[in-house]
Amino acid sequence: MYNKNIKLVIAAIVTGVAIWQIVEGYVGNGIMLILLAAIFVFLYFKNELILLAFLRLRKQDFEGAKKWLNKIKNPESALTIKQQGYHNYLLGIMLSQTNITQAEKHLKKAIKLGLSMNQDLAVAKLNLAGIAMTKRRKREAQMLLTEAKKLDKHNMLKDQITMMKQQMKKI
Repeated sequence: MYNKNIKLVIAAIVTGVAIWQIVEGYVGNGIMLILLAAIFVFLYFKNELILLAFLRLRKQDFEGAKKWLNKIKNPESALTIKQQGYHNYLLGIMLSQTNITQAEKHLKKAIKLGLSMNQDLAVAKLNLAGIAMTKRRKREAQMLLTEAKKLDKHNMLKDQITMMKQQMKKI
């Protein structure tokens, strides 16, 4: 994995070589190099290791996703702010299976850093509501559930939210 700034430097160098190739008359090479530079720019905004961790998590392979996330040694310098948010989001989801205190810390940090999709933000708040409910903090759990319901525009989490509200009545 390259540092985020190195990716931009590589993209600039490859773009310069592409322009040189086009000027020399090798238009095909220039176009191919421009596409290669576009890949580095894409990877600046979407970190490759986080994308691979998402793919592993989609297959319910928590160990594989954790392995990819652990390859990011220093998230503050290697990732942009949104990528740091998703890094903490993924860690929080995985740790919610084993260590809810650490999961709560990572999910709160992910919300603070920001997630670009409302659905991801709703899932994070729903997980935080579940953690708050297990820790007997009913008011905080209700507040997080209403926020998650507002963020869930496509009603994908409707069943989980209603189930959580029913469980909250028992507390």
